[in-house]
Amino acid sequence: MANFGFIIDNRRCIGCHACTVACKSEHEVPLGVNRTWVKYIEKGTFPDSQRHFSVMRCNHCDNAPCITICPVTALFRRDDGIVDFDSRRCIGCKACMQACPYDALYIDPESHTAAKCNYCAHRVDNGLEPACVIVCPTQAIISGDLDDPDSTISKLLASEPVTVRKPEKETLPRLYYIDGEPESLDASATDVGGHGMWNRQTRGVGHYARYTEQRVAAIFALSHRSPAQNHSGPEGGNGENEPASKVPGKMASNRVGHVAPSRAPAVVLSKRHPLDDLRNLLGLDDPCNGVVNSDPSSRLPPAAPRSVESGTPRRVYDAPNKGVLWGWQVSAYVWTKAISSGAGLVAALIAILAPTRLTPSGERIAWIVALVFLALTGLMLVADLDRPRRFLYVMLRPQWRSWLVRGAWIINAYAIVLAIWFCVLLAGWSLADGWLPWLVAPIALLTAAYTAFLFAQARGRDFWQSHLLVVHMLVHSLIGGSATLCALASTTDPEWNAVVGRMLIAALIAKLIVDAIELSIPHGSPDSRRVVQMIVRGRFARLYRWGVVAFGCCLPVLLLLPGATGLTILAGVVSLIGLYLAEHIWVRAPQLIPLS
Repeated sequence: MANFGFIIDNRRCIGCHACTVACKSEHEVPLGVNRTWVKYIEKGTFPDSQRHFSVMRCNHCDNAPCITICPVTALFRRDDGIVDFDSRRCIGCKACMQACPYDALYIDPESHTAAKCNYCAHRVDNGLEPACVIVCPTQAIISGDLDDPDSTISKLLASEPVTVRKPEKETLPRLYYIDGEPESLDASATDVGGHGMWNRQTRGVGHYARYTEQRVAAIFALSHRSPAQNHSGPEGGNGENEPASKVPGKMASNRVGHVAPSRAPAVVLSKRHPLDDLRNLLGLDDPCNGVVNSDPSSRLPPAAPRSVESGTPRRVYDAPNKGVLWGWQVSAYVWTKAISSGAGLVAALIAILAPTRLTPSGERIAWIVALVFLALTGLMLVADLDRPRRFLYVMLRPQWRSWLVRGAWIINAYAIVLAIWFCVLLAGWSLADGWLPWLVAPIALLTAAYTAFLFAQARGRDFWQSHLLVVHMLVHSLIGGSATLCALASTTDPEWNAVVGRMLIAALIAKLIVDAIELSIPHGSPDSRRVVQMIVRGRFARLYRWGVVAFGCCLPVLLLLPGATGLTILAGVVSLIGLYLAEHIWVRAPQLIPLS
């Protein structure tokens, strides 16, 4: 059986994009996304400057993390070493995109499933080479059997020094570069922002393709504005009580030759220069759309100075960034899961450690909170899928190495435990009467902690590989559960409120300690260090310092010290807001680091 791989000979590559075009044609890849693309970087100062090209694609790793994290075996490794993809199984969870350190996967804007280079498996099965190999005019792309000593690729590997991307990830990639430029292969070596036309990485492709239609319609409207329309009327209208915002939706296209009616909303145009409107509509200056270095307040710490005159490496042509893949739905899912598991955990701990403080009203409220927020957790999980109707595939076609599958079964187990707890309450018994708290506590702990192991499988995001992430999840669970019970203090007994309030104070102090350790200890990965800088001194510094630490942690502790019921309720609400902000930062910040 063959063992296929690729070599990119950078001594021959001329950056013509023939491989990208051939791949798009062969697989009918929609506009805006690529299975194969060419990255340009420039080094030196004018006139002594050089441009280097690097072909980027799936590395067909022997130890592919995308296969491990996929919950439904949509990604699999064939016997010939090709990492292939079955779109009929994909649920659009985007976990594979987080796991891939090479940014090789994307969400197809038409099928709403993940996709990537599959080595043109249909051609290989018929004895043909991949389309990119055939079309390359300089034979810079070499494919073949790595186990065949007589193949061209094996001879090159034996005679030429080669490099791979991110060997520290231990994925064992089978895409090799001859004379590969280190600054091109390392995503952190060049700044994402810059002065070039094509090095701006904007959202609007793949998972975010739903925004593309309205932008195309807006651009169409701008291109048909007359000079008079640019300056007439308070809204840039035509001077006849018809504002320019009444531009009808035009025709938008996601694929060459395929045109569909746009459902774009009305476009509001300003009195500024049309190019300013165009930049705004394209999202080039919007810090919320996934642009990493678009404005000073949201910049990542640059890996190198941005000045063109400095002679440091800079990227001048690249594929569009896929944006923040796990957005507010995932932040909300982690938040609701922390509240649900925390409510059960708090009640179980009180039943074990201080059974006399477990009042009937407090126990009932804890059960209701756990059940309601567990249901919301399931809704958030399904809402984040690009193919939500396939959610049951996680249960019916599970890939057991994925923590997404294990987590789904842990959530089901927690739901069963809550059902047993409900039966106990109906029978007039208490959680403290028997063995039930010893069942609730470990299942609640697993429900709180499993997401840390799921994030750890996202090997592309170095900050999530922290061993403290499990501790974060457990502390957040205690905060979420006790804060929600404090927020409902008026419906329970003062004795219950007092013990829950003390648990909230302890959990908030524990969070401050854990965060201080996480953000102060040395991080071995450059990407992790850049995320820490974003939280401590960069884009998220204000939100973290004032929203999480001051408002979400310190203020509730101060409010809980007097012990008044009204302040207890306020402390619970404030803690929940601060907890969501913390989840938002920890989920979003690592995704702003470019992978390619």
